[in-house]
Amino acid sequence: MRLLLDTHALLWWLADDSRLKPEAREQIAHPSNLVHVSAATVWEVGIKQQLGKLKAPEHLVDIIQEEGFETLAITAAHAHEAARLPMHHRDPFGRMLIAQARMEGLELMTHDEVIQAYEADVLPL
Repeated sequence: MRLLLDTHALLWWLADDSRLKPEAREQIAHPSNLVHVSAATVWEVGIKQQLGKLKAPEHLVDIIQEEGFETLAITAAHAHEAARLPMHHRDPFGRMLIAQARMEGLELMTHDEVIQAYEADVLPL
């Protein structure tokens, strides 16, 4: 299985937060699953840290690599797809994750119910 973690899914994983259901935790930890983290997630975390809206690990990119997760760059094609999505979701980071999941054939792990309105493979948390 190829997974893409939504921002909160990544942060819950790293913090061992109980909001991440055991089934989701098992999927992330399963050795045969390839787990991706988007550059959009790193960007979103950085912005929200600067605004004082959340606390996250200082060296997030290093930690993502230490966890064995793959980073997913944002391409022009991803940006084009995100811009073309219906406006069910107003969050540009969420829209980017949807576009990347669709284009790269990834299952998006998220707690965000609005994302389920799109044609994307979603694993609810």
